[in-house]
Amino acid sequence: MRRRGAPWSSRRGWWRAMAERGVAATLAALAAACGGGSPDADLEAAPDREGHLRMVALLEEVAARAPSENSYLGDRALRHSLSVLESLPSDAPGGLRAHQLFMVGAWELRAGRFEEALAHLEAAEGALEGLSAQARPPSAEQLDYVLGVCHLRIGETANCVDRHTPRSCILPIEGDAVHVDQRGSRRAIPYLERVLAERGEGDPLQLGARWLLNVAYMTLGEHPESVPPEHLIPRAVFAGQGEFPRFTDIAGELGLDSFDLCGSVVIEDFDGDGLLDLIHSTWDPNHPLHFRHSEGDGTFTERDAFGGITGGLNMVHADYDNDGDVDVLVLRGAWLIGDSGRIPNSLLANDGGGNFTDVTFRAGLGAAHYPSQTAAWADYDNDGDLDLFVGSEAVPSRPFPCQLFQNQGDGTFVDVAAQAGVGNGGYTKGSTWGDYDGDRFPDLYVSNLGGENRLYHNDGDGTFSDVAVVLGTDLPRASFPVWFWDYDNDGALDLYVTSYVENTALGRLAPVVASYLGLPHDAESPRLYRGDGAGGFEDVAAEQGLAGMSLPMGSNFGDLDNDGYLDFYLGTGYPFFDGLTPNVMYHNRRGEGFVDVSVAGGFSHVQKGHGVAFADLDNDGDQDVFEQMGGAFRGDDFGNLLFENPGFNQHWLKLSLVGVRSNRSAIGARIRAELVEAGVSRAVYRHVNGGGSFGGNPLTQHIGIGTAERVRALEVYWPTSDTLQRFEDVAGDRHLRIVEGEDSFTVVEEIRFEFAR
Repeated sequence: MRRRGAPWSSRRGWWRAMAERGVAATLAALAAACGGGSPDADLEAAPDREGHLRMVALLEEVAARAPSENSYLGDRALRHSLSVLESLPSDAPGGLRAHQLFMVGAWELRAGRFEEALAHLEAAEGALEGLSAQARPPSAEQLDYVLGVCHLRIGETANCVDRHTPRSCILPIEGDAVHVDQRGSRRAIPYLERVLAERGEGDPLQLGARWLLNVAYMTLGEHPESVPPEHLIPRAVFAGQGEFPRFTDIAGELGLDSFDLCGSVVIEDFDGDGLLDLIHSTWDPNHPLHFRHSEGDGTFTERDAFGGITGGLNMVHADYDNDGDVDVLVLRGAWLIGDSGRIPNSLLANDGGGNFTDVTFRAGLGAAHYPSQTAAWADYDNDGDLDLFVGSEAVPSRPFPCQLFQNQGDGTFVDVAAQAGVGNGGYTKGSTWGDYDGDRFPDLYVSNLGGENRLYHNDGDGTFSDVAVVLGTDLPRASFPVWFWDYDNDGALDLYVTSYVENTALGRLAPVVASYLGLPHDAESPRLYRGDGAGGFEDVAAEQGLAGMSLPMGSNFGDLDNDGYLDFYLGTGYPFFDGLTPNVMYHNRRGEGFVDVSVAGGFSHVQKGHGVAFADLDNDGDQDVFEQMGGAFRGDDFGNLLFENPGFNQHWLKLSLVGVRSNRSAIGARIRAELVEAGVSRAVYRHVNGGGSFGGNPLTQHIGIGTAERVRALEVYWPTSDTLQRFEDVAGDRHLRIVEGEDSFTVVEEIRFEFAR
């Protein structure tokens, strides 16, 4: 049986013990690296030790304050609602009592106390009996819907969690994913049908109830035949748009399916053994970061690599100090309005062996703590080391500025955002760098939820100019993940900006349902801005098949079928429990349009998706997909996913670029692979980065070359040194290491293995 986590208090004690062991291990590693026999043997390591322990102490304080300060993980609102309910006099008006019972039940649902929530919600239903319309509280309008959602969640826990299979919660629900314990769905149906009877066509709750009713019947194995015809969503809506080989979730078989709340993932070879490891996080401050080390035999072993460092909603990785190993920045505080979100981020320095020390304070990143979930690395001043943009969530009462940390070349940073002109002042949800106009200086796009987005043109003198409105790239106003890429392989960077929904009320599901059904809605469409390479953009989302609504949070891109064209995966959802909207995989049809292959490929999971990474974890030449799962509220955890690529019998190259005059990670370098397929010449282009803005791909670039067995010409352009390397007649299906300025490359021998399923 799959088991959810232990209660908060017991979990916290377990992790505290683990953290204490981790601190000792980290300090021992530091001492060993310095040649000492104890943590006190090397005075130069003292600032790192002190800074690491200082961060551990701060994060323990954050965890201790969470019950009272964190509106998603804490229980202050629940305790307050219970107190108000218990203080009501026996002769309190029925409407007031019903409302307070509803509030208690709603907060218990979010806390994962599902049976208690159901009891209070049903008591609210009883309290409403006999009341006139005037005496009924506004919450009565939502009660049936929330009761339906509560029963569905109980059913999800009894089946998708406790009786989990690789097909659980993946639309269309069929086969061994059909619920064994059917009580939750059967009890949800009458409430959802009542909502449908009481709400008019197109009402937000009516659309949400219609969707959930169809999902409920699907979990019973009775869709479409048992769904009332007037509420039926045809199977064709759930069928997707195209054929595609099915990817199977094997996370459970590999022990990678730990139950988490929302968080992220980065995949990289963190210890230099030639194998890709995973680091994944959850924003719960009581839970550690997870380091999953690849053993090269199809298994992954969890290592305590972080010495007590806990919690994190997102992560971005790069070799910030040019020492040859990949470091990680952990981001915290997002969605927590006001001072409760002022939680420190963590810069974790890698010792080369996959052991990490928190150097936030020594590096100069810890002077101010602002709520954040997005950051991006780039060498914006072309001086050979990586700088860092960190997006902050500003609201009128707390106008937190974004930060631009200029790398000083000695392991430290200075915040120059104000003088550079990138303070933004918006509710920042995504950020990405890319030299869209080809002037060698990376430009910065910032996604703001609820405001105009920014496209900061790098003026080359340390300052930036916002040209988003001028270039027509400021929309959508309700945006979230974002990235630069070259989706059509024309050599010019394009820009994808997702669309979200600002309102936090029940009914946020409505625009997604309307989009699937072809009904009108008032949500903004995502934007695909096709770049011309000279500084201009044109929105082509609709003509490329990307106008649909899906509410993405985590996301990333990669090449599933090794055809050289980038596909992408959207982890979808929103905090509330009715957000059962399928995650979406778009397959790129050779730059001529995108097709939704979520259902055909087995990607249409309805649990909340966050950090996404594409990576060839088993070194078999194709990219697998890892997705960190789970919602924001304590009762909404779920197991992470690993979709194994079934293979497409096409060819590939992997390129590990090493900067010399440029930054060691080669972030910002441009790649062109010229090849011939069936007598026709074409080129594949890549821009070196870690992928989208919520989840991290390996910095080694995976390039599909289709049916071509060789690359006629391989070019690498280094913007910092303004130099071009060219290699001719390069055989495919190999991993190459290319050092900036060298005339030849080396072949990296990979260990290929099968997952230990």
